[in-house]
Amino acid sequence: MFTLGVDVETVSRTRWSPSPAAESMAWLKLTAASGTHPVFGDPGPLARASLGHRDVALLVDLLPHSGDIYVPDLLIPRPGAGIRRDELIEEQIGRIEATAQDEVESQVFTYTEIHWSRPLSATTRELVESGRIQRRLANGLARFWRDALADGWPELSAAADRDIAHRAKSVISYGIGRTLGELHPEIGWAGDAITLAKPWDGELDLAGQELVLVPGVLGKPEVTAQVDVPGEAVLYYPARRIGAGRDREPGRIAQVVGAARAALLADLETARSTAELARRIGYTAGTVSYHLSALHRAGLVSKARDGRHVLYQQTSQAAVLLAGSA
Repeated sequence: MFTLGVDVETVSRTRWSPSPAAESMAWLKLTAASGTHPVFGDPGPLARASLGHRDVALLVDLLPHSGDIYVPDLLIPRPGAGIRRDELIEEQIGRIEATAQDEVESQVFTYTEIHWSRPLSATTRELVESGRIQRRLANGLARFWRDALADGWPELSAAADRDIAHRAKSVISYGIGRTLGELHPEIGWAGDAITLAKPWDGELDLAGQELVLVPGVLGKPEVTAQVDVPGEAVLYYPARRIGAGRDREPGRIAQVVGAARAALLADLETARSTAELARRIGYTAGTVSYHLSALHRAGLVSKARDGRHVLYQQTSQAAVLLAGSA
């Protein structure tokens, strides 16, 4: 049993928030393991193609392997208060880059040695010692987010917000104690503590500190506590599946690859240039170019030069994916 001691101030400062960084790490771990999500299906070619980027690969190297459970807190910064949903990811990316060097060394060197059954890679160790890993990790999260999750974030955020709205109604009707005790079967409320039914014993005093509760959508249906950094406590629990899967086919987010890229793919039955696509779809040429680059890396569009222009066209793989999402 793991216990989080709380007081009146902790309870008064408890808040809920979605976490795009946490969703990204869950999706990245699933992608790296060639797994399939029970609701959202296969991560898709864009997510897999992103694994080839060196900074995304660095993130993967710091995720637990082979039954290990420890994830350095710096990879999943606590969501800030009062941040707009569409700005949360930028705030979290900025916090990764701003992580203090001593905190990086403590989490990556000390805690992985305690909790992992494998040694830290020499490349990662060298980057930590050089003080350059914070920027690389921040860039890796930004890259994977753009490639794999940005277009699907409104739906993921809405799923988390449905859970948060349900908890808010519960607090109003029954109080925060009962609400905390009903978050998950592993979570209990003891009046002055939150208990977590875990196979290890431990106790942490959160008196006077803020506690952030994060409903997870893409992660495993389990409860985890993030408590490495003093004053930065986060409790993750699986979001209620309110409406999940009832208005879409499983894997649609991954298969359709987001509204912007789906629109581009659907318009590429005929070969077109970046400028023509921008006029037809209504995006800037720079935005179209960015999405086309991601789709090309994933093998969903081909490109060929025609005089002064580069023409893009959907591949047979893209045609199959689009047909499956219709």
